[in-house]
Amino acid sequence: MTENSSTNPITDVSFASLGLHPTIMTGLEKAKFTHCTPIQALTLPIALKGDDVAGQAQTGTGKTAAFLLAIFNDLLMHKSDTHGNNPRSLIVAPTRELAIQIHRDALLLGADTGLKSALAYGGVDYEKQRKTLQDGVDILIGTPGRLIDYFKQKVYNLKYIDVVVLDEADRMFDLGFIDDIRFLLRRMPKPADRQSLLFSATLSHRVMELAYEHMNSPETMRVETESVTADHVEQKVFYPANDEKLPLLIGLMKSIGEFHSMVFTNTRAAADKVGRTLNANGISAAVISGRVRQEQRQKLLKRFHDGDIPVLVATDVAARGLHIPDVTHVFNFDLPQDAPDYVHRIGRTARLGAKGDAISFACEDYAFHLPEIEEYIGYSIDTENASTELLPDIIIPPAPKRNTSNRSRGRHGGSGRPGGGRGRRK
Repeated sequence: MTENSSTNPITDVSFASLGLHPTIMTGLEKAKFTHCTPIQALTLPIALKGDDVAGQAQTGTGKTAAFLLAIFNDLLMHKSDTHGNNPRSLIVAPTRELAIQIHRDALLLGADTGLKSALAYGGVDYEKQRKTLQDGVDILIGTPGRLIDYFKQKVYNLKYIDVVVLDEADRMFDLGFIDDIRFLLRRMPKPADRQSLLFSATLSHRVMELAYEHMNSPETMRVETESVTADHVEQKVFYPANDEKLPLLIGLMKSIGEFHSMVFTNTRAAADKVGRTLNANGISAAVISGRVRQEQRQKLLKRFHDGDIPVLVATDVAARGLHIPDVTHVFNFDLPQDAPDYVHRIGRTARLGAKGDAISFACEDYAFHLPEIEEYIGYSIDTENASTELLPDIIIPPAPKRNTSNRSRGRHGGSGRPGGGRGRRK
């Protein structure tokens, strides 16, 4: 089934009309959720009956709440004492950031249900996460690598899974996780003996092939819009020379005034340079990339989420799965090299019907990606010219000196790992 969304992101379907467990309704009331978004209105009536669903909707349209409410209701309505400390629901996400966001939403919406949710993702808290799982959990949320790690160590088992969720299924393919997903699914009860919910921004042929292989006749529900980008994003593109990009970014931000912005770059080095330059010119900014440790990344994301930091500079590690309210502007300092990433980046603004701006720089290095992006979204992006007022003189701080002593020790095995390698990232 397909439904066309309108400019109104909320439907006439109230959560109170769905027959949800009373403790779920109190969580919704506290969160001030009264009516469903289109994807929730389409999928929840089916999921609450226990049927399988493959749901497609744009990012930022409420998919997370849709599957969380279905999970809560199933576990509360069908209580079981046979599972011991093992999870009854598994939610698999492609990135750490998305897993953390799902867990945060689960704590908010499920605060009164008595259900225990826990996280399993790589990079931090290995023993702490392990202990939490051993103590018992109802809903396990995690990324494939760490989930499989604990499973193989028999920290938990998958025999009692009642509801499994694959979130951002298309991204699972992009990141090469599909074999890991199949590993987990094959160790759960058969598709007919569990409920499976799959959500994705796109239900491509490869995603639907996975659905038909590991789900029980899922009903496909799509929320279509006239364009693949969010409806309320005003998009524009500038054509700066490479040495004009930093002055233009700062000139635009200072002309805007109040803002809560994300700046995307294609490399960690560029993200670091943009962050240093913004701070040197009086614009408070934080940087997250693969170089930033997970614990620090989470702290910076929280500060940006809470509004303590007005600008977050990021590589595509932050392009998906983050629900950060009131992002007013997204800047593509570097045009992405893959067209779908453009859609995911600008989807950080204009969430749930709000308005937002997406400003892209088609520079000497990345301008040739623009035709592919415009073909993918189905229209040309409006062009803007940079006036002299938008190109101020700025301070460009020097790059910090690299510590080469640690690197030389690593080459000779001084890292403490065999051969000085980094080890596999989960």
